[in-house]
Amino acid sequence: MSRLLGKVRQNGYVVRDIEAAMRHWTEVLGVGPFYYIERVPVKNFTYHGEPSEVDMSIALANSGDLQIELIQQRNNAPSMYLDFLNEHGEGLQHLAYWTLDYDADYERLIAEGFRVGHEGEIGERGKFSYFETEGHAGTVIELSDVSGPKGEFFNHIREVAESWDGSKPIRPVKN
Repeated sequence: MSRLLGKVRQNGYVVRDIEAAMRHWTEVLGVGPFYYIERVPVKNFTYHGEPSEVDMSIALANSGDLQIELIQQRNNAPSMYLDFLNEHGEGLQHLAYWTLDYDADYERLIAEGFRVGHEGEIGERGKFSYFETEGHAGTVIELSDVSGPKGEFFNHIREVAESWDGSKPIRPVKN
């Protein structure tokens, strides 16, 4: 994928207990602080082209330039998160690539033969799509539009992580 979209910018982990996962990452692995969104305001979410009302929490932190995303789905709506959890348990579910030209990169992946598993939007210019991959768990490809406020937020998370001293390891984000 690097030949198409550049470097991996995020590793996304599906978890059953996001609070326990944040504690592990901050206390054991020393990664943080985590910006925690208890109820992500997802719009226009579809799973294999069909509407789905996913309810999820996410937490975001950085280790260097790599963002760590923890995802806990809080309902049974169809999604690739739930598929992964049911098939593999907790763990690395996706690799995310960030783009400033979402539509062009989306079309490029479709032209390369990738199939969309689920997609949606978070905020202004916050489209995201997860493309199915086969053969190895944890290698789903996410394409994430960072041309708007989401990109600014991601930059803030990275900057704060650079000088994090261990204080305030979990920082709730209000929608």
